Amino acid sequence: MYRERRSRVAGAVVWTHTGAPGRTGEPGDGEGRVLPDGCMDLLMWDGALVVAGPDTRAHLFARRPGARITGLRFPPGTGPLVFGVPAHELCDQRVPLADVWPERAVRMLAERVAEAPETGRVLEAVAAGRLAARAPSVTPVSGAVAELLAGGRSVTEVAAAVGLSERQLRRRCLDAFGYGPKTLARVLRMQEALRLAARGVPPAEVASAAGYADQAHLSREVRALAGVPLTRLVPQESRAKRLTPLPSGSATTA
Repeated sequence: MYRERRSRVAGAVVWTHTGAPGRTGEPGDGEGRVLPDGCMDLLMWDGALVVAGPDTRAHLFARRPGARITGLRFPPGTGPLVFGVPAHELCDQRVPLADVWPERAVRMLAERVAEAPETGRVLEAVAAGRLAARAPSVTPVSGAVAELLAGGRSVTEVAAAVGLSERQLRRRCLDAFGYGPKTLARVLRMQEALRLAARGVPPAEVASAAGYADQAHLSREVRALAGVPLTRLVPQESRAKRLTPLPSGSATTA
């Protein structure tokens, strides 16, 4: 079962998932697919604190019945401010939080989570504190870049709008999102296409509204990023699931 709610951290989402236990002799929950979205997550996964970096391609994993995950999903560009490392260093990776933060801090956080009635509230509080501590040095460039690219602006136009050269913009994007502006634009455009398709918009209209040249372009891009056709993804997206797996592949999307 998957549930999510809006986080107290601006733009973030707190989500939980508990895998349904299977009966003896029955198969597990099957294969899950995590799609690129430019986000990073802080996870409590069966008692382990884990960082999920931004994905550049679909991440497949075998879902394990009974797994419990609570995640705090940050909007694009925010994760590096919380974790304190450039996004590109964690791209397409799932790593223990202790690889990113001091072990003592991670141990104390794990103890707080173990004692708390709601894991998500603890993750939010820690993230909010780290963001507040960095506030004086944070500029709104990342948010503006993501918004402009999602709106269909070209890399040249975005660079000019935020007062950077295209080379500077690429470096900023690698640090904030894990990949360059062109890849980020592709990822955000695919996510918009999925949202439209989940509302029942026909593929040809999805292609036009999301900024693709035509329906064939939409199909090629979705396959390149997600590995499957749009029709395979719509049911998953319509349930708003985005679960980020560990390397061992224990968890779940439909």
